[in-house]
Amino acid sequence: MLVRVMIEQSTSPSAPPIRWHIVTGKGGVGKTTVASALALALADAGKKVLLAEIEGRQALARVLDTAPLGYGEEKILIGKTGGAVHGIAVDAETALIDYLEIFYSMGKAARGLRRLGAIDFATTIAPGVRDVLLIGKITEALRRRDNAGEYIYDAVVLDAPPTGRVARVLGAAHEVAQLVKIGPLKRHGELVTSMLADPSTALHLVTLLEDMPVRETIESVPELRSLGIAFGSVIGNRTSPVPLPAGRITQVDIARALDAAGLPTSRTMLASLAEQTRGHRQRQDNETEHRASLETLGLPYVELPQLFGGINRAAVRELGTRLGDFA
Repeated sequence: MLVRVMIEQSTSPSAPPIRWHIVTGKGGVGKTTVASALALALADAGKKVLLAEIEGRQALARVLDTAPLGYGEEKILIGKTGGAVHGIAVDAETALIDYLEIFYSMGKAARGLRRLGAIDFATTIAPGVRDVLLIGKITEALRRRDNAGEYIYDAVVLDAPPTGRVARVLGAAHEVAQLVKIGPLKRHGELVTSMLADPSTALHLVTLLEDMPVRETIESVPELRSLGIAFGSVIGNRTSPVPLPAGRITQVDIARALDAAGLPTSRTMLASLAEQTRGHRQRQDNETEHRASLETLGLPYVELPQLFGGINRAAVRELGTRLGDFA
């Protein structure tokens, strides 16, 4: 069952469905795993989903055990009810060539410049433009329609940069639109800014219930709020899966439980289990404190448990079933 320990996610009857899910969090908290699980949850609900990354890490391919993703949109997962997840890894050079082809019919010339290293040079010296091109490719996928006028993708999930960089990347479009006075690049920046501020866009914050991730999550909110993007949920990842009952648990209690289960006991085993129980209790107490800290944000909160055996496609699917409410 999906655990909701603070605030139920509220949705107004007139609110549009979320089509752009932006997933961020401190490095190491599992945001790529959560983004993948969310995309699969949406696909299991019958939706066609684009799962995207923009940092060139191929983190999605590692989590989902697929071949490295490219700039083309490839089907990588099938949902339970006809939906599907397509994957894409957006790189700045190819996005710039795309941009030059669309707005200036310079795709062939740009590909020639790429061989000379000019495209890489251009995207390196103009990081703001680079970020606009990366995010712009995502907004293009969001807006794309088929011949019947229906959206190609029901939803897009972006495995965004960590909280330490995500505000700069998402805010670049507004800065470029302000700096550039006329032309396609200005319109491109304005379009991206508009899509980010649209009510159908939501920013989700992934955290562990530990000191540094929770602190960074809380401290990132004012800056992210200034971007004008609506928040979705705070997602507590890798939480303790089995809560201990209230009260002190002694070696006698453990021995009784093992005996009731027909399991052998020894003094060494009981001492070891008692030590593990104390450590688990301390972890739960710490998690309780961190939940209280996150509650001050006033945002919807959901939890995903720690899964044992590592993260693979099966684990992502299990986590996806726990994120079904997002669909």
